[in-house]
Amino acid sequence: MTTIRSLALGLAGLALATAACSTPPATDTPVAAAGADQRKVLFLGDSIAEGEALPLAAAFKAGGAGFTSLASAGGGNVVGPFSDENWKKLPEQITSAAPTVVVYQIATYDWGTRQEQQAAYEKLLKTVTGAGAKLVFVTMPPIKPDDFYQPHMADLERTPDVARAVAAASPDKAVVLDSAEVWTGTYQQTRDGKADRSADGIHTCPQGAARFTGWLLTSLAKVLPGFTPPAPETWANTGWSGDKHFQGC
Repeated sequence: MTTIRSLALGLAGLALATAACSTPPATDTPVAAAGADQRKVLFLGDSIAEGEALPLAAAFKAGGAGFTSLASAGGGNVVGPFSDENWKKLPEQITSAAPTVVVYQIATYDWGTRQEQQAAYEKLLKTVTGAGAKLVFVTMPPIKPDDFYQPHMADLERTPDVARAVAAASPDKAVVLDSAEVWTGTYQQTRDGKADRSADGIHTCPQGAARFTGWLLTSLAKVLPGFTPPAPETWANTGWSGDKHFQGC
C-alpha cells in the first residue's frame, strides 16, 4: 500500500499542476467536514467514490468548506439495480445536507437504456435544484470490466453523453466534468511507477484518489462561490491514505 510519506512526495508535482491549471470508512454514516461558512459540497457515488471521499473530506476541511459523502459500496446509483431503494431516502438526504453543490460521480451501476438513464439524471437534477443546489456530474473512472460488468459496458459508456444532454438543457443548473483529465480514457493500474488504481480493475489507490482530489478541487472552484482550493500539503498527510478501504494497491 502507498505510504503517507511516498504519497506526500508524489503530491509535490500535484501542487504545481494545480497552480498551472486555472470515504468514509465502509459504513452508512456520512463523512462531514465542518466549513467556516455556508459553502457545502455533497458527494454521491458508489464504492469508487467512497475511496475518493477520504482525501476529499480532508481537503475541503482544509479549504474551509463543508463536505458530506453519501457514497456507498454496492450502490450509490440513481438508475439501474438498487436505485429504487436509493431513491426512497436520497431526496431527504440531499435536503438535509443543505448543499451548495451536489457532485454525482456516475456510478458503475448506472445500467439501463438511454431513456432510463436520462429520466434518472433529470430526476436527480430536479431533486438537487429543489434543494437549492447546483448539480455537478463527474464521469466515472475507466474500469477493467470483469464478467460482472462486461454485459453492462455499453450502458456505462453511454452515461457521459446522457449526462451532457441533461446538463445542456439546464446550463445554469448543471455541469459535467470529464474525469478523463485525471485517468485518461483507459484503466491504468500504475502511474509514474506507483499504484494509481486497485488491482481489482475498479477502485482507486491513495495516489489516484489524491490526484482526483486535486483535479476536482480546481474544477469546483469555478462553481463553488468563494472557494479556493487548499494546497496539497494541507490535506495529503492527514492519515486517510492508510484507510482499509484501499485494497489491491
